[in-house]
Amino acid sequence: MNGAAGLNALAWDGLFAIFVTLGCIALLWVLLQEVRFDRIFRHPQSTRARMLQLVFAVVLGHLAAGFVLDYWHWAGSVRWFFQ
Repeated sequence: MNGAAGLNALAWDGLFAIFVTLGCIALLWVLLQEVRFDRIFRHPQSTRARMLQLVFAVVLGHLAAGFVLDYWHWAGSVRWFFQ
């Protein structure tokens, strides 16, 4: 494999990782909308509560995306075991 093909594959892997991460963050944002934050905050619709929901979505989405991307990498590496 030449250098240009390696860089092209690396670019596609990076783009895939970006979309997986953004997708996980969006999924977690939607799931966090179902959490009852009125037990934690006096005003669950306030800006501070929404910002905390956003931070939770980014942190949990990043962790979920890391798991998905690691699993994707490990699943792709298993093929070398059988060659």
